[in-house]
Formats: sequence, structure tokens, C-alpha cells
Amino acid sequence: MTDFLGRLGRLCFRRRGVVTALWLALLMATGIAASAAGSPPNSPLTVPGTGSQHAYDLIAQRFPGSTAQGATARVVFRAARGTPITSDADRAVVAHVIAELKAGSPQVVSVSDPFAPGAVSKDGSIAYSRVSYTTTATELTTATTDALQHAAADGRAAGVGVEIGGDALTPVPEAGSAEVIGLLVTGLVLFLTFGSLIAAGMPLLTALIGVGVGITSITALSKTLDLSATTSILALMIGLAVGIDYALFIVSRYRAELAAGHDREAAAGRAGAAAGSSVVFAGTTVVIALAGLAVVGIPNLTKMGLAAAGTVAVAVLIALTLVPALLGFARTMVLPRRIRRAAGAGTAAPAAAEAGFATRWARLLLARPVPVLVAGVAALLVAALPAAGLHMALPDDGHLPKDTTQRRAYDLLTAGFGPGFNGPLLVVVDASRAADRRSAVTAVDREISALSDVASVGPAVLDPAGNTAQLTVIPGSGPNDRATKDLVTAIRELKTPGGAGSAAVVEVSGLTAMNIDISQRLSDALIPYLALVVGLAFLLLAVVFRSLLIPLKAAAGFLLSVLAALGAVVAVFQWGWLSDVTGVAQTGPIMSTMPIFMIGVVFGLAMDYEVFLVSRMREAYTAGADPREAVVAGFGHSARVVAAGAAIMISVFGGFVGSTQPMIKMLGFGLGVAVLFDAFVVRLVIVPAALALLGRAAWWIPDPLARALAAIGIDRKPYAAPETVRPEHSAGIRL
Repeated sequence: MTDFLGRLGRLCFRRRGVVTALWLALLMATGIAASAAGSPPNSPLTVPGTGSQHAYDLIAQRFPGSTAQGATARVVFRAARGTPITSDADRAVVAHVIAELKAGSPQVVSVSDPFAPGAVSKDGSIAYSRVSYTTTATELTTATTDALQHAAADGRAAGVGVEIGGDALTPVPEAGSAEVIGLLVTGLVLFLTFGSLIAAGMPLLTALIGVGVGITSITALSKTLDLSATTSILALMIGLAVGIDYALFIVSRYRAELAAGHDREAAAGRAGAAAGSSVVFAGTTVVIALAGLAVVGIPNLTKMGLAAAGTVAVAVLIALTLVPALLGFARTMVLPRRIRRAAGAGTAAPAAAEAGFATRWARLLLARPVPVLVAGVAALLVAALPAAGLHMALPDDGHLPKDTTQRRAYDLLTAGFGPGFNGPLLVVVDASRAADRRSAVTAVDREISALSDVASVGPAVLDPAGNTAQLTVIPGSGPNDRATKDLVTAIRELKTPGGAGSAAVVEVSGLTAMNIDISQRLSDALIPYLALVVGLAFLLLAVVFRSLLIPLKAAAGFLLSVLAALGAVVAVFQWGWLSDVTGVAQTGPIMSTMPIFMIGVVFGLAMDYEVFLVSRMREAYTAGADPREAVVAGFGHSARVVAAGAAIMISVFGGFVGSTQPMIKMLGFGLGVAVLFDAFVVRLVIVPAALALLGRAAWWIPDPLARALAAIGIDRKPYAAPETVRPEHSAGIRL
């Protein structure tokens, strides 16, 4: 691999014009395809193999034209004059709003009567109307949502309180100004790291090109593959972070090779061989971990993982090809000005201080490795303690900020109709095999009504053939309460006694049941997936370093980072710590999809830093250095870059904390904290201390296994690039 990557780096350096033109042409082509494809749709959320999905499929089959998965809006009316909402004056205002809703858009299927039985609260102060649409929330046109909000505004202007709940006003996630601030911080970190505007701008430029290719490709394929808008935002977050990091590694190694006296083309080849190998292995781990989300069995999550994995693959290709090409254009401009001046004057360059602090830090850690190791592990375990209280669910309108119309509608419905009204259960009764189908449905209705935590059961709605019925069950508890989950389980376990009812099959669906099923599926998959990626980490690092203890240490460090990051997420988003700083307006359960996605990404990033840091230590050890001195030497060469890469990752992920999309906000915070823990505690503190304690044992591997891995090790043999020695070099830099 090192030979191939070295030759590839030299080739791209020589053919820099062609390589750059090809990438720009690809970006232009995918951009044109994306613009032709239009905005991404919102594919319905499906969870194959669950009761809720089976119920949805049954409704689609037995109730033609049903909109069970279409968008809905609950328009809630509150009397504002101290009189009942049914007063003549308020009734006239409500009737006008209902008329506007019916005529507002061709996407409206139906608008229910807000004065029908059960639609008005017992005290007469609140009423609601359900607006059903033909399509999912993010496929509603702007004209449709504008008409909905305009009707509500007219009602408010006439003196009646009108709020809108449901998913019809779900915002489409998009990047904002916070991400721009993150990029500005990234540029500052790169400039402080390299001391050169050209070197600082190169990782940003190449990462943006890579993300551009990835995002436009996703947009171009969005309708064909049913990719949601959230998919693009996640791919942007991850692709931008790893793209900058991978380019940073290549540029940093190139500068080191120039400083060692190699000519520019040879330096590009050697950087591609050494740092490029780390990039390939690190990128491979991220791709495999993200693609591994397919094991969860949720198609939407699988698509998000594969799309993000594709963007990471593009970032790897960009780092291996476009970065060397741009290095060819930059000549020695990637070096700090003081070094270029010294080289031009023919004097010795100022002594490099980049490794000075890192070397001193490493020696400080190695002086007392046991206390350092214990302190680092203890700090992460303390940070992980809140993770024991992790409560996963898919938050609803009740977890939105209190100043939103969705939250106000949620609170009004809770006050008027009870907490379970915001989490209705859609019960589907398949009585097609029953001798007396109506009696079977009646028996099921009776048994459900007798269950605890049932507030009410709506009248049965039969399909045209009379074989299937839909029942709306209102729980007595809230959508995310344990009692509601227990009620769903109890309904699914119903066994109708005797007679015709014994042949009825009962399924539970609706948004609440679907959320419960998704959360359960993800909760069940969390530990197996964690075991999968930890095992994968062990195998990959065994191949990379031909060692058993280093992979074991790396996997343990990854687990500590993930648990500590989950603890921080729980403390902030579930408990409300630092809510003013992070902008968390409302606490609630952690989104079910967030932990498993974070595990996949953090796994790749942790292995990224592990490979880049420890590979330099292994180079020193295989060159004959004492184990402790190998740690110091490798740390001195790579710690600064790892720290800069981590700071960049944190700034990029931190930019997404300002998102209004809960999944993006939580994931941005979780990934930023995970990188903070993994890079600055695990890799830059725990790893050197652990390697110092392990000594030569860290690099031990049984001979049979060593022979088996000899053909695929990351540094099977050093890359020796042919060099063109030119007379115009000085100060150790071949120009």
C-alpha cells in the first residue's frame, strides 16, 4: 500500500493541472445534476418487522387512499374572551378559519369539525381541528404551509387564540451562520498550526470541494433513493470534519519531509505513502462503521449512514489526489515565511519549535505514567456517570421551546384533554378470519377499554369490505411515559376470549407506537453495534501495528470516549446542565438515533487519531529507538497535528450545535465533546502513559500472526521515493 500511495502522490504532484481540472469538473457535473434533481424529499419512516409497520402496511392495503403516513396539523382554538369557545362570536371566527384551511391548498385531504363530539374540552375553553394532507411534512409546498399559518393568524387577529401542532410545520434542516463561525475558527486554528495562509487554506479548500461533490451527489440521488434533507446535513457535518483532518495530515507530513531535505516531488510522494496510509486506514474505519448502521434494520438510518460513508470516501480520495496536486502549485508557500526567508538567504532555518512543547509534555507524562493513567481514566469515568440515566425516545412537540406554536398547541391539548391526547394510538383490528367480524371488533374494543391507562377509545372505522377496523385509543399518560409503552405492549398481547373475537389480530401503530418501536429497535441494537465496532477496531489496528496490546488499548480508549460523551449529552440535553451556553431551550429524552450514530462516527475519528499518533511511535521503535524514547519521538512529531485536528473537529461540530434540528444539535454537541475527550484525554494523555508502562510488550505479537499480517501491514517496508537532487536547495529544504 505504501508503495502505491507514494507513487500516486508523486503522479498527482506532477500532473497537478489534470488532477485539479478533473475534480473541478466532477464538482461541476454533480452540481448540475443536483440542481436538476431539485430539493430532497422526506421518505416515510419505516421500521420493517415491527408491529407498527405491519399496521401501517395493513392500513395501506385495506383502506385505499388512506393518509396514515401523511402530514397532519392540529389547529387548536382557545377562547380569548373568557367565554366558551362555543359562543356565537368565537364560533364564527373558528368557522372562518376552518373555511380558510379547506380552501388553502390542494394538498389538504380533510379538515375535521372542531365542534364535533370529543373535539371540545370539558370546560368548553379549547377545541381543535385535525387537518390531514396528501403527503409527508417536508413535501408540503410553501404555499400550503403559508396558507396554514395565514389562517391561524387571521383567527388570532379576530380575538381567538390559534396554535398549530402536528408535523405539518416541521422545519427542513439546513446549515446556518453557526457553521460559518465554525469554519472561521477552523481557519484560525490551521493558520496558528502552520504559520502560512496557503497551508491553512489548503485543507479548507480541499474539504469544501470534497463536501461539495458529496452533498451534490446526495442531492442528485435524493429522489431516486428517497434520501431525506437530514441526510445531507449529517453528510456535510462528517465530511467537512474528516476532509479537513485528512488534508491536514497530508500537508503536515509534506512540510516535515521538506524540512528533512527532500525535494518537493519526493516530499509529496513520501507524505502520500506515510500520512496517506493513515488516512486510508482511518477513512476505511469511518466508512465501515457508518455502513455498519445497516445492521440496525431501519432503512432511513441505513441511508443516512451510507450517504455519510460515501462523503467520507470522497474526502479520502481528495486527500490522496487533490492535496498533492495543490501542493505542486503551492511550491514552498506551505512553509512559514521565516523558513522561506532563511532558505532564500542561504542560512540555516530557525530551529523548529513545533515538537518542543509536545516533547516536553510527553516526558512529563512518562515521568509518572501510573498517576497520569489513573487520573485520565478516572476523569472519563466521572464524565460518563450521567450516561447511566440515559433515556432514549423520539421527542415530540412537548420538547420544543415554549415560545413555538407547536409547543403551545401541545400544552393547550394537554390542559384540555389530558396528557395522552398528544400521543394517540392507532389500533388496527384484522377480523378477516373471524366468523362474526363486527363482534370481533366489539370484543377488542371492550378489552382495550378495560386496560389500565386508557383514557378513551374512539368509535371503530371499518374498511369498505368490513374486514378491518381502526380504533383511536387515547392513553392516560404522555407519549414518552413508561405507562404508554406498557399500554402498547398490553394491547399487542391481547387475547380475545372465546367466540368470534378469538380470530381477530390486533396491531398498534400511529406516531407514538412507531416511536416506541424505533426506540426499542435502536436500544436493542446499541450494545451489539458497539461490540461490532470495538471488535473491528481491534482487528484493523492489529493489521496496522502488528500488535495485540495496542489495539486492545485503543478499543478501551474508544469506549471511554464514547461513554464520557454520552454522559455529557445526557447532562446537557436530558438534565439541562449548561443549557444557557448550549442553547438547549427544553430538556427531554435523548433522540434514539443519536447514540448509535455517534458511536459509528466517534469510532472512525478515534482510530484516525490513534493511527496517526501511534504510527509515528512505531516508526521510531522499528528504527531502533528505546520504547519510551519511541513514544517521545512519535509524540513530538504528531501531537501538534493531532491537537490541531481535534480543535478543528470540535469547531466544525460545534457549529452545528446552533441548529434548530434536534438530531443535528445533539449529534454536533456529542461529536464535539467526544473528540475533546478522545483527542486531548485519551490520545494525548492516556496513550503515552499506557505505552510507557507496557514497554516492549506493546509491540509484541505472536510469530505466526506476525507472518500472516506481514503482507498487509501499514508500513511493511518504508517508501523510498526517487529524488531529483537540485543545486538550488539550502537550509535543509530542497526547493
